[in-house]
Amino acid sequence: MELPHRKLAPGKLVIASHNKGKLKEIAELLAPYGIETVSAAAMDVPEPEETGTSFVANAELKARFSADLTGLPALADDSGLCVEALGGEPGIFSARWAEMEDGTRDFAEAMRRVNARVSEKGPESGHDAHFVCALSIAWPDGHVESFEGRVDGTLVWPPRGSNGFGYDAMFQALGMEQTFGEIEPEAKHAMSHRADAFAKLVAAVF
Repeated sequence: MELPHRKLAPGKLVIASHNKGKLKEIAELLAPYGIETVSAAAMDVPEPEETGTSFVANAELKARFSADLTGLPALADDSGLCVEALGGEPGIFSARWAEMEDGTRDFAEAMRRVNARVSEKGPESGHDAHFVCALSIAWPDGHVESFEGRVDGTLVWPPRGSNGFGYDAMFQALGMEQTFGEIEPEAKHAMSHRADAFAKLVAAVF
């Protein structure tokens, strides 16, 4: 028997991310629900080491970490680009593919790395890819709820558009003619992997 979901009470919710693009997108998705969001960075919560082997495991780890340190409910996102020709990579390591030697992240370089690896596989390997997003909400008492969303599409090269963040400019969802980097945020919020996971979270906890 499935247990009922715990409802989130109005008030502050920590967004357990240091990624400005994710923070903005999650805050926009939460705006209609009267939830006051505060970033983990603003609460001086560091980024924990992501040792999970799945998107859900890493999202839960980050949400628990922030809830433990702040005493507030915390929402964490773990998401990434999974490329069929690369056996699902970069997957949970999507952010790490963007890491530079000086510790910064450069997603233009990450996109070049993905494209180079796909090109090495040859044209017969195809360009199918999907984005996955796991959202986990953790309460200070240790209770956690997790939801996963997905959107399928293809890779394009060169990247197109300056909206979005991460790998958005090289990803074109099925049925779309524009990349996630070209469409307006409102359009992305209506159909992205994060929107899919978010709809499930809203139905369960709001």
